[in-house]
Amino acid sequence: MSIDVSYLTSDRTAATTAASAPKDKTQLDSKAFLQLLIAQLKNQDPSSPMDTSAMMTQTTQMSTMQSLTELTTTSQNEFALQMRVAAATLVGRQVTWNDANGTEQHGQVSAVSYTSTVPTLRVGTTDVGLDEVRTVTPSSTSAGTTAGTSASA
Repeated sequence: MSIDVSYLTSDRTAATTAASAPKDKTQLDSKAFLQLLIAQLKNQDPSSPMDTSAMMTQTTQMSTMQSLTELTTTSQNEFALQMRVAAATLVGRQVTWNDANGTEQHGQVSAVSYTSTVPTLRVGTTDVGLDEVRTVTPSSTSAGTTAGTSASA
């Protein structure tokens, strides 16, 4: 038995063209999965209908796929939030990084930008990606405050 699924690829191609970022055509999303399942049910041989356990297996697989997709999205969002929090805590601290020439640079973080995927730290007039930071130390004013607090305790 052969099922014509050309309508799926043509719809998907149109959606991909309309979208700003092209989607991977090798991935089967839940909408396409349901369309395939419906097409399979419509075109099945009446003398040998689809096994109910096979249909339940396919439906369970789709549900599992949706749950994993949601879990992945949640994990990505949590990681992005953790990077934002980590970058924000660096304001006022001294950081060290290697510039494009491989020379070690250091300076105090004055601001954080969240305009790209990885937060960017403003050090003097230089923007440094959070993932480029090699070391973090308290600034000289923060170190004095910390030492003063420790001495009085």
